[in-house]
Amino acid sequence: MANPFQEQLLKAGLVSKQKVQKAKTQKRRDRKAKVDDGSADLKQQIAAQKLEQASKDKALNEQKFAAAAEKGLVRGLVTEFTRLAIKLPQNAEVKFNFTHNNKIFSVYVNDTLQAQLQNGQLGIVRHEETSYLVPHKLAERVNMLVPQWCGYLWEKSDNSQVVEEDDPYADYVIPDDLMW
Repeated sequence: MANPFQEQLLKAGLVSKQKVQKAKTQKRRDRKAKVDDGSADLKQQIAAQKLEQASKDKALNEQKFAAAAEKGLVRGLVTEFTRLAIKLPQNAEVKFNFTHNNKIFSVYVNDTLQAQLQNGQLGIVRHEETSYLVPHKLAERVNMLVPQWCGYLWEKSDNSQVVEEDDPYADYVIPDDLMW
């Protein structure tokens, strides 16, 4: 035995072997119960991680849902502007130029379509290397949802002239029918 006091009590007959064994077992159990194995902190960390993961999953699901809804809207837009697109006339002679993503594109239209484009009744949507003449309201919606598809959208600020004080050509009027 490791404890000389227990050996003396055992030799004196005051305790039995079973009581000594029971005391050792109880002492070991008490020691184990008092030892902080960090399980409480570990449980808190695990609960915090689960909560954080749940919030991340929720945010990811919301993003996926928004993306799916947007894809549905975008898909709906594509079908709408392909369905509502005004067919370009075969015998059109007027070349209407517009810029899209810093490139100049041309569409051949007739005089009435050119006037409608310049008055803001029509807009141009460019999707998959194809230009579509669409009503102005639809072109505005395309510009709101997918601005990189909007080729030409007339706005009031396009028609207003900005006059600088030092402009040497301020006295010269630019004709409305000037085509570039």
